[in-house]
Amino acid sequence: MKNFGKINTALRRKNKKNYALLVACIFFSVLLITAYVSMMRSPTVLAILPEGGDSRKQMMMIFVLAAIGCGFFTTYAASIFFRYKSREAGIFMALGASRGQISRQLFYELFVISAGSCAAGALLGTPLAWCIWQLFRTLLVDTQEMTLAFDPQAYMFALAFSLFIFISIFIMGRRFIRRTNIIDIVNEQRKSEPIREVKPWYGPVGIVLMIVGGFGGYIAPTIFIKVYQWYPPAWTNIIYLPLFIGLYMVLIHTVVRGWKHGKSRYKNIITNSLMKFQGKQTVNNMLVITVLIAGAYFAAFYTPMLGTGAMQETEKRPVDYAFHYRADQNMLTRSDITAIAAEEGVTITSWKDAEFAVLGQDGQHEVDDEGGKYHYEYSKLNGAGKYIAESNYNAMTGQNINVEPGRFAAVLADDGTGDNMIQVDATWLTNMTTRKMLSVSFQKYLRYEMMASSYYVLDDADYAQITAGLANEWREKLVYFNVEGALLTYDFAKKLYNSIVDHSGPECELPEFYDRVEKIAADKASETYWGDTEQMTKISYAGRDSSEFKQFWEYMPQFRVLDRNNFVATYAVFLMLFIFIAIICFAAVLVIGYTRCLTIAINNLQVYEDLRRLGATPKYLYNSIKGQISKVFGVPGIVGTSLIYIFYVMIMFFNDNMITQSEISGLISCLFVIAGMSVVIWIFHRFTLHKVCKMLNVKQSGKQHTNKCTE
Repeated sequence: MKNFGKINTALRRKNKKNYALLVACIFFSVLLITAYVSMMRSPTVLAILPEGGDSRKQMMMIFVLAAIGCGFFTTYAASIFFRYKSREAGIFMALGASRGQISRQLFYELFVISAGSCAAGALLGTPLAWCIWQLFRTLLVDTQEMTLAFDPQAYMFALAFSLFIFISIFIMGRRFIRRTNIIDIVNEQRKSEPIREVKPWYGPVGIVLMIVGGFGGYIAPTIFIKVYQWYPPAWTNIIYLPLFIGLYMVLIHTVVRGWKHGKSRYKNIITNSLMKFQGKQTVNNMLVITVLIAGAYFAAFYTPMLGTGAMQETEKRPVDYAFHYRADQNMLTRSDITAIAAEEGVTITSWKDAEFAVLGQDGQHEVDDEGGKYHYEYSKLNGAGKYIAESNYNAMTGQNINVEPGRFAAVLADDGTGDNMIQVDATWLTNMTTRKMLSVSFQKYLRYEMMASSYYVLDDADYAQITAGLANEWREKLVYFNVEGALLTYDFAKKLYNSIVDHSGPECELPEFYDRVEKIAADKASETYWGDTEQMTKISYAGRDSSEFKQFWEYMPQFRVLDRNNFVATYAVFLMLFIFIAIICFAAVLVIGYTRCLTIAINNLQVYEDLRRLGATPKYLYNSIKGQISKVFGVPGIVGTSLIYIFYVMIMFFNDNMITQSEISGLISCLFVIAGMSVVIWIFHRFTLHKVCKMLNVKQSGKQHTNKCTE
């Protein structure tokens, strides 16, 4: 007689597909999470994403969704494994094996499977991230900044995720072993998990909860900040909870009741019943897939929205070349620039230049309190503002505006956006050299793209009065010029850009958010200016070709041809990061959907054999399978895609209470992304359908499969 070890080997060989499924699921989950973490914690990425910025928050939010999805997916795969492992346990118990023998054997297998799969996934995760990143560099853009570095501490996240999987599987194994009734163990795989009762109102109420939760969760932080002057902590995201409850209710309603009424609801009664009797696991998987699809599209939308907006902004600029510099700099003159243009065979067709001044403004500023609370305090030196005389503004823009004495105007973009980025409540302006002050009040908004959200306009007499005695370090020069064949002047633009940087002194080596007036006020109050703290972005002329320098340098020129041609290189890390995240999430979606569909096939094998014996036609059986597979992929795809697109539209609107033309163009680009990914999901859905039909021996496309899935 064979011993238990040999019997176990024979059974394991017979049911190797169940072991392979668990190994593959654990390996794939750890692989994806490790790859994601390796990228998320890479010094290459962290050097580009601002500390506390929206990009980092988005990256972390999607990581949490991916971790939850992969964790749930793995425990689900383990539950399938234990259901089929019950047959082996039943055989051993029938042969007289003790619970201790079965326990030792099971936990040894679990240890080997989980430890080996987690180790393999963790070891290969970073190489996977590196390979995908190198592929991006080869196919899209390759700059010095794109050299990928890894932080060994990232493996702490992978270790924590692996530990979660390890502990979860062993807890499930312990619960499995504690069963003592052999009948319960043997029948474990035959148990279904139906959803008992779903009221007709589940669907409509779920939709309402989704709307309330999504809108409330998004708008709540703004309410906390503006009404209660409190930066809400992370736990306030619980306000989004109704969204997920509503999503769960909608999925339950879809699986159990469907949305069809009348006689048509009986048309697919077999398909709906099969889905219902496995309802809990089906809905849980669909929920995870929906959330991952939403996260994947949220990351995927970043590139078209950023790219479309930047391209349109570049194209609609009224001038080809624009830059400004401090009057105390030994900057290139008009004759110098003309000489460089002549060397490069470029003809300058028009030229405009004008002076403006950097003045101190009064206003309210935030003062941090304990617990995320803050209050406002008034300061005569609240920050700096760029002020230009109305005659100079008219000369530079071609407009004919009039600013009243004692008043000022603020410049917005051509589409009227940017009012949330410019201060209009100033009542006193300060000459930062003489400390002479001028009383002012806001008059109106102006529109000019090149000066949007950065410039203010004063009456000529007021400008002359407040700038009298102002040192050159607070005076600046603004230059606009056009050239023939602007898009063919890249070499000239590159040479001029480098020359401007070379003629800028170390005192101008500042990021755009650095406010010299705030710095003076902080020093006067014996406080540390926030712009001087270690966590703030520092720039260097040595990194003039880096995306960090090009995005944040205060005196960065705006050259149409340079900005257009170098867009991908400038934002390469941003673009590649979010494309990478989207790929990871979509890969998880496809694998989870595929695994769930194979489970449906295995669980329903006997049902389809019985239906065939009862006279069901191959076409009917095929349509039944297609209905189930389509729900697993289709419902989460439609719901997740719709939710995230509506959410993105809401974000665009509430940024400035309007949706601009560039944002509309970006949203249209996102629709093309949706169309492309929908095709990919549909192709994978067809592949999965073919696989399931083959397992269930159901004719598809006129072919009859002879191989059957064995239990």
